[in-house]
Amino acid sequence: MTDLFTPLRLGDLELPNRIWMAPLTRCRAEPGHVPGALIAQHYAQRAGAGLIVAEATMVSEGNSAFWHEPGIYSQAQVEGWRLSTEAVHRAGGRIVLQLWHGGRACHPLLNGGHQPVAPSALAITGDTVRTPEGKQPYVVPRPLEDDEIPGIVEGFRLAARNAIAAGFDGVEVHGANGYLLDQFLRDGTNQRSGAYGGSLDNRARLLLEVLEAVAQETPLMGLRLSPLNGFNDIRDSDPIGLASWLAQRLNDLPLDYLHVIRADFTGVQQGDLLTPIRERFGGVLVANAGYGVEEAQAAIASGAVDAVAFGTPFIANPDLPERIRRGAALAQANPDTFYSPGPVGYTDYPRLEFQP
Repeated sequence: MTDLFTPLRLGDLELPNRIWMAPLTRCRAEPGHVPGALIAQHYAQRAGAGLIVAEATMVSEGNSAFWHEPGIYSQAQVEGWRLSTEAVHRAGGRIVLQLWHGGRACHPLLNGGHQPVAPSALAITGDTVRTPEGKQPYVVPRPLEDDEIPGIVEGFRLAARNAIAAGFDGVEVHGANGYLLDQFLRDGTNQRSGAYGGSLDNRARLLLEVLEAVAQETPLMGLRLSPLNGFNDIRDSDPIGLASWLAQRLNDLPLDYLHVIRADFTGVQQGDLLTPIRERFGGVLVANAGYGVEEAQAAIASGAVDAVAFGTPFIANPDLPERIRRGAALAQANPDTFYSPGPVGYTDYPRLEFQP
């Protein structure tokens, strides 16, 4: 029977288990959005994951949404990320980088005063963003002109090239959680006309162009989607229809895996995304959001998914796969240190001492 510890072939990689580490923004980058030795230590501690998906990383300058998140557009960032990839590989792990553009989730105070861009001039409401001047409301973004969009695509392509130069085993394109590519996908945030608005084909055009460009630069490509998730004040009028259409369309691309957030973090929209996606998408399917060990085992045993990505459990349990294997208790993470600087709540969670 297939379970969490059945090896999984992913492109040219042989994954030793199906317990993936989900991308987790932790805001520990150094000045210039450069990932340093602390980030490398964090990921190396978690190298037992079947696959590490490293945190959302800016594909181009001037698109900061978290203040201390890393980038992959400068040589210093490439060299900084090489610390992480080398440390993970020395520890026997596998790691891909999540490529990301924040779109309207960015803020002028984080980006030299520049107004964020989006498909339409609709601000995120009901939330604030951390800035050097404290928490601030989001601002109304500037709609991208059609002739600016090739520059966005090129940013993702060059970021993928840089990620491979930094030693990553591949990349994951971030098309989820209300960031730029997701903003174009969903009709609640994409109210434009023309080639990138209106129909599903048009709203998906930017995402598909990005995937086609990224595929030219990497030996392994994944995509993260969250059609139900309302995080960052985003909705679609037909999330199941969107997911079903995309799952079929993605078979036309060299996509090695599809990583689906199955739930709405805001608790508003409900629905079964995974069944229609599984029926239509022919590649490796990974699910995320709220899985316990027993449910993850059952999902894999039934064939509903091929792997499960765990987020918060990996924060407090750097040896999560081994704890699951041995049935050991899981430590609980401290949310107060999720985004604070330094090693506390980041690299100081202990491993268990197991007897052979």
